[in-house]
Amino acid sequence: MTGVVGRLVEWTAPCPTAIIQSMPSDLDAALVERHSIGDAFHVLVFEHGDVARNSRPGQFVMLKPGRSTALPLRRPFSIMDVDAERETFSVFMKVVGAQTQALAHLRIGQTARCLGPLGRSFQSPQSPSLPLLIGGGFGIAPLLLLGAVLRRDAYEPRVFYGGRTIADLALRRTLEDLGFSLVLATEDGSLGFKGLITAALEEHLDSCTLPTSLFACGPGPMLAAVARIAARRGLPAQVSVDPWMGCGMGTCLGCVVPTRKANEERPRYRCACTEGPVFESSEVVWTDDRASPSRARETTP
Repeated sequence: MTGVVGRLVEWTAPCPTAIIQSMPSDLDAALVERHSIGDAFHVLVFEHGDVARNSRPGQFVMLKPGRSTALPLRRPFSIMDVDAERETFSVFMKVVGAQTQALAHLRIGQTARCLGPLGRSFQSPQSPSLPLLIGGGFGIAPLLLLGAVLRRDAYEPRVFYGGRTIADLALRRTLEDLGFSLVLATEDGSLGFKGLITAALEEHLDSCTLPTSLFACGPGPMLAAVARIAARRGLPAQVSVDPWMGCGMGTCLGCVVPTRKANEERPRYRCACTEGPVFESSEVVWTDDRASPSRARETTP
């Protein structure tokens, strides 16, 4: 598996409105490496210079296999790794439907249509703090790139990685090999802390005396729990939400998320693809343990 990270882009400063990133490119990206982890999980490495050079932690790409019309809609995948020198980027996927199965079965040299990089990225901590990165299931993917950038900038992030069973922690060995300080949790107790990863996070925070910032990506209920923890403890938190996405450009309005900024009298819907997917957790209107009706990024329509 390629190392995280070849050469990293610079972070932008925090901004109260949508971040203006570099313009996305719509190109054919050739598959140069595939790493299978069991039957369901795969890391795919594509050649795409613009994505490799311009991506920031938390951004994503829209992919579809080849130019086939059988699967007309692209699917969003968080950018897990970039190597600007090799002009490659990596995505992590779980095969759950026809689209992801077709992508996972691409042969080396075959192409996927790729639009990206897209979306608002994570922002660097506004003050010196201990970054805690909380990933649920395949929501761990963007946190690898985020962790690499934080370490480059002299932070020492700690990664909290949770799933239902040990099988859901497919990137645990990658994180260990990269030397991250790692807390694992499974709901069935098959590995690490027995219970929700947010319970493991709370246990850590109870004994932590350092200034702390939270960064999270995963299922809606997990993100809502992180938001509640951050609000109760007065911690800054950024969350990457995962609603269904059809276009990635703010046209279809399939990914709108209810939000409310401090200066707004009433909630308004914002597109996760253009004004997210990363939001301040305090700005998301959490309803029924999620920001909006959502499906996993890899799910077919």
